[in-house]
Amino acid sequence: KKIPILKDVATDQQTSGLTLALGIDRDTASRLGLSPASIDNALYNAYGQRQIATTYGALNQYRVVIETKPEFQVGPESLKDLYVGAPGGGQVPLPAITHSSITYTPLAINHQGQFPATTLSFNLAPGASLGDATKAIDLAERDIGMPPSIRASFAGTAQAFSSSLASQPLLLMLALLTVYIVLGVLYESYVHPLTILSTIPSAGVGALLALLLYKTEFNVIAMVGVILLIGIVKKNAIMMIDFAIEARRDHDLSARDAIRKACLLRFRPILMTTAAALLGALPLAFGSGIGSELRRPLGISIVGGLILSQLLTLFTTPVTYLSLDRFTRKHKYPTHAPLTEAPVEAE
Repeated sequence: KKIPILKDVATDQQTSGLTLALGIDRDTASRLGLSPASIDNALYNAYGQRQIATTYGALNQYRVVIETKPEFQVGPESLKDLYVGAPGGGQVPLPAITHSSITYTPLAINHQGQFPATTLSFNLAPGASLGDATKAIDLAERDIGMPPSIRASFAGTAQAFSSSLASQPLLLMLALLTVYIVLGVLYESYVHPLTILSTIPSAGVGALLALLLYKTEFNVIAMVGVILLIGIVKKNAIMMIDFAIEARRDHDLSARDAIRKACLLRFRPILMTTAAALLGALPLAFGSGIGSELRRPLGISIVGGLILSQLLTLFTTPVTYLSLDRFTRKHKYPTHAPLTEAPVEAE
């Protein structure tokens, strides 16, 4: 309750129930020949469900349960009228061998699996994000210093948020690996897919900067926008690399001339496709109405990623292409390899 970004903190733990605890005076009970078992049997006979007989009828049978009269079960003061049978046949009043105290006890004990569990619920303060709330709760848990026998875990929306955060790096890696495999099969090369994938970091940075600029949290919907950017942004590099590979193969151009020609001829298609995707995402980012707050992170991440990637990839893609081309030629045709001359036969 002291964490400022949380409000309406409540719990289902109800510990305001009253219970009567009896303590046995063992010295006095032993002098009178009473054992704790005999005292327990007296209490169970009075307030328990002890079956003492079975009555058989014509069509059914009935269990006979012993108990005290209802008027002697009203409150703790009725214990003074309860007697425990002594071995010699006498009766000992219960207050003579016990002392009672009223304490607090849970009204109900909830369980999760086989373990008792308590649920803490909370709402977020205005302007607070669920990620900041989970971090604050984890910090408070460490500061409290709970014993090892108590384990805390999130549930509900907080659990879904934590699970999504744990799976996001794996989803990104799988998406990038899938794109790399598809591009590798398409171009039959290990290098050209790296050139195309080099455009993705700028899109991710642009999406994060846009979310920070509009003070929007990076939630699951924004994560979907980043995954969409992986498929949208790489088309800039695909247009240039595909044209450069074709120019080198058909027109016997150098890598520098081929990528320069690709940049000049593919600039307008790249700009038009980026503008189409950007304008399509603007209603998501700045729209209003029912459910707009759910779609807004998706639109903001797409718009920010497209703007920054458009500004950078037109310059970084040719540089990456030429760098990887020099790296490939250097390892395929090493300059320090000895030159072998064919033997010349004298005529």
